[in-house]
Amino acid sequence: MSTTSARPGWMEKPKPLTQAGKAIALVVVVALVCVPFLTILSTSLASQAEVVDNGGWVLWPQHPTLEAYRNILDGGIVTHALWVSIGVTVIGTALSLACTVILAYALSRPNVYGSKPILLLVLFTFLFPPGMIPAFLVVKELGMLDSYTSLILPVLVNVFNLVVLRGFFQGIPEEMYEAARLDGASDLRILWSIVLPLSKAALAVVGLFYAVAYWNSWFYASLYMESGHWPLQQVLRTYVVAGEGLTDTTTGEGKVNAPQTVQMAVLVIATVPILVVYPFLQKYFTKGVLTGAIKS
Repeated sequence: MSTTSARPGWMEKPKPLTQAGKAIALVVVVALVCVPFLTILSTSLASQAEVVDNGGWVLWPQHPTLEAYRNILDGGIVTHALWVSIGVTVIGTALSLACTVILAYALSRPNVYGSKPILLLVLFTFLFPPGMIPAFLVVKELGMLDSYTSLILPVLVNVFNLVVLRGFFQGIPEEMYEAARLDGASDLRILWSIVLPLSKAALAVVGLFYAVAYWNSWFYASLYMESGHWPLQQVLRTYVVAGEGLTDTTTGEGKVNAPQTVQMAVLVIATVPILVVYPFLQKYFTKGVLTGAIKS
């Protein structure tokens, strides 16, 4: 009499035909993702004459050149927009992360005066966000129109990120807080020396969320900013998506119509920073997001 139990079907080794089907499907999916990006990168590295001869797109340039990148990084409107995006992303991410950590830590501690009403008020804005017109009127009355603060302050604290961090902080054993207090540590000391070192995974994920949001933000720039102060994503939308020329206020020139190679170079520059940062923080996603979400 056999003592081994039958294994479920999904645990059995797939048949060769099934494995081949999975491999083909995987290759097709990878090709659908990689070929368009490779085409964009190759077009940005090709000469304008080669792009015209190939009907607008080049999959493999015969004579690669960095001329398109030199044109957009020579101090014109795209260079200015690139620096604006870098500045807004770095400063905005640092401020948002600091404010979110402080607020999440205060809301995660029991018996903090007024924590429950503040938490309900924060969650209310999550369920019922303000409309576009009220937000524009608030920014206008505060005198932030055509100011870089209008790209940061209205979105300084994201409620989802706040909830994730609060849940992560609540997951830290209470005995560690009590031991620190017995040693005479203040709340600021506990936050800096105990909570933050134990929350690197959650901080990395939330920081990446903020950085991606600031880097890809174009909507608020279209509402609050003049064209001479646009970030890179708004320039990208106008240059590539809408196909319009831009008034280069930095050089005093009129409408600037970019060729296809320059448009693709702008698209590559707008995409590469996030692609470079993401692999280094991907390992924190499971621990950082799932732990905070479950505890919340």
